[in-house]
Amino acid sequence: MIRWFKHNDINAAYSPARDIWKRFSVNRWALISLILLIVCILIALAGYYITPDKTQDGNRIIPALALKKPLTHSLLFQLPVEQIHQRTPWYQGDKQVYQYLVLNGYKVTSDTLFLNVYLGEGLQDTIIKYHINQLRLKGINIVTACIQNRVHYLGTDNLGRDILTRLILGLRISLSVGLVAVFISLTIGIFVGSVSGYYGGAVDKIIQWFMSIIWAIPTVLLVFALTILLGKGFWQIFLALGLTIWVGVARLIRGQVMSVKQEQYIEAARSIGYNDFRIIFRHILPNILGPILVIAASNFATAILLEAGLSFLGIGIQPPAPSWGSMIRDNYGYIVSDMPYMALVPGFAIMFLVLLLNLIGNGLRDALDIKTKHQ
Repeated sequence: MIRWFKHNDINAAYSPARDIWKRFSVNRWALISLILLIVCILIALAGYYITPDKTQDGNRIIPALALKKPLTHSLLFQLPVEQIHQRTPWYQGDKQVYQYLVLNGYKVTSDTLFLNVYLGEGLQDTIIKYHINQLRLKGINIVTACIQNRVHYLGTDNLGRDILTRLILGLRISLSVGLVAVFISLTIGIFVGSVSGYYGGAVDKIIQWFMSIIWAIPTVLLVFALTILLGKGFWQIFLALGLTIWVGVARLIRGQVMSVKQEQYIEAARSIGYNDFRIIFRHILPNILGPILVIAASNFATAILLEAGLSFLGIGIQPPAPSWGSMIRDNYGYIVSDMPYMALVPGFAIMFLVLLLNLIGNGLRDALDIKTKHQ
C-alpha cells in the first residue's frame, strides 16, 4: 500500500528540538530534576508572597522567640512605631515599621487592651495595657487586627528570625548568583574561546597563555582577590564569580570550534564570502550548543557552591541578606546540641540544588550526544 505524503509532512515529522526533548525526557532523574528546579524557581519568584515573615531580608528580630523548635506557634501583637509613607517594591519586602510583642494571652475591654507579654524562657511574663484611644492615635482602629498567630515551620534562629523565611530568600540569592555568574562566564568564555579556536596561530597561543595563568590560580583564592578588589556586596559577588569560572567555558569552546571549523559547510560559508563574525556566531556556535548548555549547568552549580563557601567565610553576601552559607556559619555551633537542623537545613538545601543542576547537566549531555543517539 502506497502512502502519499503532503508537502510539509517530512519537515513536520522531524524536529531537532523535539528529538532532544524526547531523549532528555527518557532520563527519569533528569526530568524529575528539571521539574523540581522549576518548582524552586517559582518559589524564589514568589518570595515574600509565601514567606511567613514579610519584612526585608526576613530580618524581623524578636529576641523572645529565639531558638524555637519547628512548628512552634506564636501570638504576636503588631504595634506601629512610625508612619508608612510608601510601600516598597514586591521583591524587597516590607519595611520594619512595627514593634512586635510576643503574647501568652490578651484581653479587650470597652476602653482598654490588656496584653500578657512573654519575655523569654525562664522570665516572668509582664502585663502591659493600652487605652483604645491611645492605639487609635497610632492608626490602630481594630485592635484584634494587630494580633497575629504565626507558625514557625522550621523554628527560629538565635535572634528570633524565622528560618523558613530566610531559607526561601536564600534560595533567591543562590539562583540569582548562579544565573548572573553563568551569564558573565558564558559571555566571556564563548567570545574568548571562539576567537582562540577559530583563528589559531599566534592569537591562540597568546590567549592560551593568559588562560593558563588564570587556570593555575585556585578558584577560591582568585575569588578572594576579586572580592577584596571590588569590595563586599551583592553585585560584587556576582561579578567576582563570573570572572573566575569563564576559563573552563573558553577552553571547551576553543576545542569545539577547532573541530567544527574543519567541516565542509564552514568551508562553503567562507567561499561564499561570509565574514568571520557571521561564520562563528551564525554557523559554528549553533552547532556546539549542546556542550555549551552542559557546561552552563555545571557552572551554575559551581557558582552556588562558591557563593555559599564565601558567605560561610564572611566575605560573600553580607548580613542581613540571608545566604545559605551565612546561615550555616551562624548556626554550625548548634550541630552538637538538640537543634542541629539549624545548620543542616541550609546545608541540605545547597546539596539538593547542586544535585538537581548536575542531574540536569548529565541529562542534557546524554540527550545531545550524537554517539548515543541510536542506542
